[in-house]
Order: sequence, then C-alpha cells, then structure tokens
Amino acid sequence: MIQSVNSIPAFDIKQQYASIEAEVNTAVLEVLASGRYIGGPVVAEFEQQFAAYHHVSECVACNSGTDALYLALRALEIGAGDEVITTPFSFFATTEVISAVGAKPVFVDIDATTFNLDVEQLAAAITSKTKAIIPVHLFGLPVEMTGLMAIAQSHSLAVIEDCAQSTGASWAGAKVGSIGHIGCFSFYPTKNLGGCGDGGAITTNDPAIATKLRILREHGSKTRYIHEEIGVNSRLDAIQAVILQIKLRHLDFWNQQRQQIANYYYQFLSQIPGIVPPQELPGGVGVWNQYTIRISGEGRNGASAKYRDWVRSQLQEKGVSTMLYYPRPLHLQPVYESLGYQPGQLPISEQACHEVISLPMFPELTQQQQDQVIYALKDCLS
Repeated sequence: MIQSVNSIPAFDIKQQYASIEAEVNTAVLEVLASGRYIGGPVVAEFEQQFAAYHHVSECVACNSGTDALYLALRALEIGAGDEVITTPFSFFATTEVISAVGAKPVFVDIDATTFNLDVEQLAAAITSKTKAIIPVHLFGLPVEMTGLMAIAQSHSLAVIEDCAQSTGASWAGAKVGSIGHIGCFSFYPTKNLGGCGDGGAITTNDPAIATKLRILREHGSKTRYIHEEIGVNSRLDAIQAVILQIKLRHLDFWNQQRQQIANYYYQFLSQIPGIVPPQELPGGVGVWNQYTIRISGEGRNGASAKYRDWVRSQLQEKGVSTMLYYPRPLHLQPVYESLGYQPGQLPISEQACHEVISLPMFPELTQQQQDQVIYALKDCLS
C-alpha cells in the first residue's frame, strides 16, 4: 500500500490558467479597454474559429450549454404534444429544456460500458409524436452515431447532440456536434474547453437554423426594437469569447493528455476485481471530461450505493477526491413522477447511479498522482 502524500483534487482548473495566464490577461485587458463587452468582433471571431474546428458552416454563441439545448429545440419548433427521446443518465439540463418548451421527454436505457444511450433500444421508443433525439456524449465519450443517425433518418427525426462534456471528441472521424442537425456545447469552467464563467455555443450546417437561433438569442429580434417572436437574452460576452479563443488553440493538446491519462487508468484498473472501467466503442475517440468507473460486486440497489459511498469515503481519507455523477436517474426524479416511470424500468441507468465514481481527471494530472489513485482503490477493494 502507498500512503498518500498529497491530496488529489477531482479536477484542477488553476493549473490550466497558470499555463496561459500571461496570454489570457493581456487579451482580457484589451477587451476591457475596447469597451465592446457584448457581441462585437471578438465574439464573431470565436464563432468562426469554433465552427472551423468542427468543420461546420455555422456557430451561434450563447449564454450556457443549457440555453444551447433550449434554443436548439426552439429553432426546430418542438413544443407541446411532441416527444423527444434522450438518456436518463445525464445532468438534469438535458431534459429540463425538453420540458421547458412544452414537449415530453422519453427515456431509453444506456450502455453499461460507455454510459451513453443504447442505440439498439432506440427504435422501440419512437412513436408518431417523436420529433427529435438528444444523444448525450457523456463524460466525453461519443455515442454510436452511425446507427443513431440511420434510425433518425428513417423516421425523419431531428438529432440534437448534447456535447456539453465532449468538445473535441469524434465518431467515425467526424467531430461530435457536426454529425447531427445541431450540436450544443457548454463552456462551464470544468469542461474540456471551459471559460471563466458560463457560456455555450450551437453548431449546425443549416443556415436557416443558424438564422433562427440568432433571432431567438436576441429577444426574438433581427432588427433592433422589432421583435418577430418571443425569444430570450442569451449571449456570450466578449471576455469569455477571447478566453475561449486562446483555450481553443490548446484544446487538442489538453485532450491528448486526457486520453493518455485514461489509457493509464485503464491499464491498471481493469486488473482490479470489483472495478468496471469505461471503454470507448470502436469508431469513437473520447476526450474524457470525466473518468467514471463502476464499483460492482456488493449487492444491488441500496446496498450497492452504500458500498460505493463507503469506497468514496475511504478514498477521501487516502487523499483522493472523487465526484458522483449522477446519484438519481432522470426518469425517477420527483418532477417527472407524472410520466409514470417505475423503479426497475431502465435497469442499467439505475444500477449505474448506484455504482459510479468519477476519479480525478484533468490534463495536468501526473503519473505519480494517478498511481496514488490506483493504489488507493486497490487498497480499498482488497
């Protein structure tokens, strides 16, 4: 057993800032001196750069990843009486926006290895009311988009990719956010491409959708004081945009570091009984916003969750901080009781909620720190 020498955080955004501090500070001061804080050339430049990175024609920056999803649904005119299929194992924002536009979320269970929507179960959930699918590229691992897009096209459904945790990931050589009809991104500080506050963006190859999105994010207005519909105020400020411009230039390198860390974790954790590490599907390249394992082998339901929580507490005592995403699936949230889902109906998602632990994961994580995590886990489970 290795005694922990230093505490290891679940994520550390201070080290990343320190590596680009001079460049960021100079750029931010230039924005402050310009007096152009909302919109303007800096935001437009970032939109162009983000679109080019994803090989799409259009990018519309907005206030947050949640707003990106909401605006995407609004742009597709999805609302009351419509159904949108998605995963029950994600952050609440994914379904919150479906409900916010008046539509009904329909849940399909997940794959036990990737934690992503199980595409093989997708077709059975489609009804005459289904208008769209929101696949979530969870924890930075891409959904199996080839099969998903084939199903969507055969039923004339829109696909809105939730890329909040997966900027830079790809499927079959295409960046996530460029495969479906719309891609939605979050720039929350802990994301792979994170700002210094809230922020989001929407990508598409459809100019008509992009035009609609720009109107919606500006109070439903294309011409000032002339409002064509009910919109919202959802804009990315120039300070965040200039920071994101700088970080975008480093993103591939940081993602490569995450991939190396994930490979090292897998090499050792796959050999420890009681741990089920995540794996990419063939054809996918993940960017590992989180490295989330399952702690198995100690009963099911409540007992399993108690065991997982005990492991987390033991790791904390050994100086290893972890995160818990997500302790309750979306179909069993109190707000969705009216949908009629029952415990046991989506078993893989429910069991994941009882077993998952997200280990420390950030580009600057050292091999020595990873060894400490690995040995701490091995000591707990022995």
